[in-house]
Amino acid sequence: MKYIFTFLILCFVLPFSYAQQKSIFDDVSNRAKSIGAKTGNPGNKDTIGFVHRDDRKDSISITYKFLDSVRSIPMDSSINDFDKYFSVPSSYQALGNNGAAAYPLIFKPNLKPGWDAGFHAFDVYRFTLEETKFYKTNRPYSQLSYQLASGKEQMIKAFHTQNPRPNWNFGFDYRLISAPGFFVTQNTNHKSYRIFSNYQGKRKRYAAYFVMLGNTIKNSENGGIKADSLLYDKNRKKRFSIPVNLGGANLYEPNPFNASVNTGNIYKDFTLFIRQSYDIGKKDSVAINDSTTEFLFYPKLRLQHSFTYSTYNYLYQDNTADSTIYEKWYDSTLRRATDSFQVHEKWTVISNDFSLLQFPETKNAAQFLLAGARIENIKGELKGGTTNLYNLVLHGEYRNKTRNKLWDVVVKGEYYLNGFNHGDYSAYATIGRYINKKFGAVRLFFNNVNRSPSFIYNNASSFNFGNASLTKKENVISFGAEANNPLINLGFKNHTITNLAYFSDYYHTAQNSKVVNLIQVYASKKIKITKRLNWYTEAVVQQTDGSAPVKVPLVFTRNRIAFEGVFYKNLNLSTGLELRYYTPYKAYNYSPVMGQFMPQDTFKLKNLPDISAFFHFRIKAFTAYVRTENLNTVSLLNGFGFTNNNFAAPHYPTQGLIIRFGIQWGFVN
Repeated sequence: MKYIFTFLILCFVLPFSYAQQKSIFDDVSNRAKSIGAKTGNPGNKDTIGFVHRDDRKDSISITYKFLDSVRSIPMDSSINDFDKYFSVPSSYQALGNNGAAAYPLIFKPNLKPGWDAGFHAFDVYRFTLEETKFYKTNRPYSQLSYQLASGKEQMIKAFHTQNPRPNWNFGFDYRLISAPGFFVTQNTNHKSYRIFSNYQGKRKRYAAYFVMLGNTIKNSENGGIKADSLLYDKNRKKRFSIPVNLGGANLYEPNPFNASVNTGNIYKDFTLFIRQSYDIGKKDSVAINDSTTEFLFYPKLRLQHSFTYSTYNYLYQDNTADSTIYEKWYDSTLRRATDSFQVHEKWTVISNDFSLLQFPETKNAAQFLLAGARIENIKGELKGGTTNLYNLVLHGEYRNKTRNKLWDVVVKGEYYLNGFNHGDYSAYATIGRYINKKFGAVRLFFNNVNRSPSFIYNNASSFNFGNASLTKKENVISFGAEANNPLINLGFKNHTITNLAYFSDYYHTAQNSKVVNLIQVYASKKIKITKRLNWYTEAVVQQTDGSAPVKVPLVFTRNRIAFEGVFYKNLNLSTGLELRYYTPYKAYNYSPVMGQFMPQDTFKLKNLPDISAFFHFRIKAFTAYVRTENLNTVSLLNGFGFTNNNFAAPHYPTQGLIIRFGIQWGFVN
């Protein structure tokens, strides 16, 4: 808990650090002296009065950009989408608990060439460098969030950003997820932090970006319940009485303050990123007044260096391992009937990237040509000892977002010239055109990635139990188009994958000999039913060969019917029903030790629609929500209760009725 209190204190203290400035105290003193005058008694300075609040003083202008992006994005203040507040997006399926391993219901290929450890079951909970936002704000801004749910589940988030100077911004993010779960050995405890900053020199030649982030994933794993029929046993309405395959314990009780993992995964990662650049070009200036000059600079050539230091720790442990289960699932013989079992590996990756950017158009920094080279030094501490690898990568990019903001073109690629991943490459191109307000924007895109199978498929990996290394490179070709306009958002994607690497069961690896082709068509729309009643609908249809190792539902849809509006001037309200449904399909099974989802052909997932009732509202900077989830689990079998659980995977039931309450408060200082 010390980490929670530390971040909460920082979130409150940092915005008020300017309170030590004399001008602040002078302002407070002047207000106090003027109170009497404002009450109609100018001669009596001691008379207590009231000053009318000026809401404009609480206004804030805040935008952000992602790394390597030229687009400034305003913060989203909408309240009708719960995905903004929850850790697992609605398009993902978690294994029955917030913080548990999760997989996307809408297929996403791995488009990252080069070295990759191969552990992605918990990616949805991690802070990453690619998703880091760099802000620009005219006032310090803080945001605190707290969520409490049934089963003693909690989530805490803290965020702060400020510009001490117009050319310098810094801030931090923090998130804690703690969920004991409803079944035995299902507790999760994840902590993530991120410190970020960006700076531009007064003359606008020099710029720097800084990010330091870390994630600690602690996930207890029960391997699923022993028999699905136990869910309907009238004597097992208390779900902790249902026996599980791994980590079972008598008299187990949930404890949100217990972060220990006796059976399960402990993943830790850390990243330090520093980028510096210096521009050569044409300088200019504008005199604001007699004492202030605004310096302008139009770059023609930029020298850029990026340094990244990352560490990754992957551990699976079972302090009370059942030898029968490990013999059956992993062909691993333990010394005793109940013994300890552990698998561990650690990686360190150091990357140095040198790039040159040339800007053809003087007054358009969103048009440039980039050419660069990157050297990666990779160290692994594995079951067989230490291994040292390296990669030499060449990369380039052309980007042009026209000054009239009608065209947006990106063409980029990288090639692994030498090293462990020699021959890997990626090529990406997209072109977008804004037409007008009626027809919106259209975009075409193409992506081709040639990548080595992730290192977990290498025989040297600690998590590879005697399999031969997979050496054929995966090749992924993706292309599609999107159209976004006031009438409808519509798009399609086509993925073609050759030599797909996957786990065929709990520990055996395989590489698909056939080409996997998957097509997706998706659409979303807001339908106005009445003045206050809105229907938000989105749907995805995806199709692939049923024998392929890629498993997806044919149809995924999410619908929200919400009564919405602004009432009493400041009350922004959204309340209604939400429904998520996907068609039956042979969903993935899960290997706890490997942390991998694997195809199976014996169990077909046939879930009822997930139904939730929600009440979201915002009053100025304060947001709150109450949700009642999984109403579909209601059952009259063995008496009234919410015991008709859906499933996430074979023998992995999801939660019954969940009531969530959350608040989010923004502070402008």
